[in-house]
Parts: sequence; C-alpha cells; structure tokens
Amino acid sequence: MIGDNQIVRHKLRYAYAVFYCHSINGTKAYTIPLEGVDGSKAKAIAVCHTDTSAWNPKHIAFQILKVKPGGHLICHFLNSDIIVEPSSKEAQIAKRTIEDCEPPNIRGENKYCATSLESLVDFVITKFGKKVQALANEAEKENKEQKYTMLKGIKMIGDNQIVFHKQRFAYAVFYCHTINATKAYTIPLEGVDGSKGKAIAVCYTDTSAWNPKHIAFQILKVKPGGPPIFHFVKSDTIVWVPN
Repeated sequence: MIGDNQIVRHKLRYAYAVFYCHSINGTKAYTIPLEGVDGSKAKAIAVCHTDTSAWNPKHIAFQILKVKPGGHLICHFLNSDIIVEPSSKEAQIAKRTIEDCEPPNIRGENKYCATSLESLVDFVITKFGKKVQALANEAEKENKEQKYTMLKGIKMIGDNQIVFHKQRFAYAVFYCHTINATKAYTIPLEGVDGSKGKAIAVCYTDTSAWNPKHIAFQILKVKPGGPPIFHFVKSDTIVWVPN
C-alpha cells in the first residue's frame, strides 16, 4: 500500500490538456508488480474505495459488478496515460513533434514548446508583459469547408509577435516561436456563400538562416535568403501581439 491519502488525476478527452483531479475519503492506493508473458517487468497502480455510500447509484462500477452503493469494496487499476506501439503512425507523429521541439534555435528565432495553458501564458508574459492580444482565424460558419476570396482591407497587426502552432501529440503541445524580420497581417475574406471571415497571415522577410530543406523552399522553388515567404496560419494556430 502506498497510502490512504492521495490525489488522483484523470486525463480527459479534449482538444487541449484537461485533467480531472480529485481525492476521495476512504480510499487506498497500491502498487502491483506485473510480469508480461515475455518476462518483461512492469508496475501498475490500483485504487480501492472502501466507502461508496455517497456514489451515484448509476456509477459504471455498480453496473459492472452488480452491486449497490456502500455494499462492497471496489478496486480498479488506473488507466495508462499513453499506450502507443513504437512502429505506429501515432508514434511517428509524436517523434516528429519531439524532434521539432528539441533542436536549438536558428539565428533570429526564439522558440519554446508549451505543454500546458499556464506555460503558454507565462511565455507570452515574459516576452510582451500582460498587455497582449491573441488572434486566430475567424469564420462565420466555422464547420463549413468552402473557398474564400481575399477582400480589400488587409492590415498589418505587427512586426513583433509570438506564433503558437498546435502540435500533434498525446497531450496539448504548442510550438511557440518568434522570428526576427517577421510581420503579421489580418486579411478579410468572403466565402462563396457570402459568409465573412478573417485570416491571419505571416510574412518572413529574412529566411537566410532557415534549413535549405524547409518545405517552403521545396514548394516555392526558392533558396534561403531569397524572396519573402508568406503563409496563412492554420485554424488551430494562435498569434499573440502586444497591445
């Protein structure tokens, strides 16, 4: 037994990292050694609830065990946070995210991989202070895919911004970076159905320090240090600018 006073954290399924944290009276936690069929060793955590009298009678545990609140001791193993086969597509995606976060900054770049809302906000505050504005793409009909036309009224929102790219990973990971000689713009849009929208675009005027194999150079058939490179940000990207 590892204790009768603990906080249990359950990861919830959500677009960002959300954890349901709780402690329950009359609960004990245990470590249980395991051995796989191949002889490999592991350890599991199990929790036993000695008093379930206050639980909802419709709790899934009562349905599975065919018992009532307050009637029996209920024990269960904790779910594993991440179970990924090393050769799976999910593992390869996670590997690429880690590889994006680990290398040192290129010249003129300041980057950071935030793994929580708190660390994301802290990074922004250290760079811009608390007077900031968060911008993202907007659309009147968010769930409808359609073609858009750019309208007049393009505005530069700043030449000093932090861009947060949401990475594909088991938990929320944002690749946050600032790059010198970069400008951000808001671009008004109109869909084929007449609905309005707004997109954020970023322009890099100095790409001389970028990796020659960067996908932008391959698509545009240009080299580092050549013409400025513009791109729209994805719908899950956030651009922060100082007020």
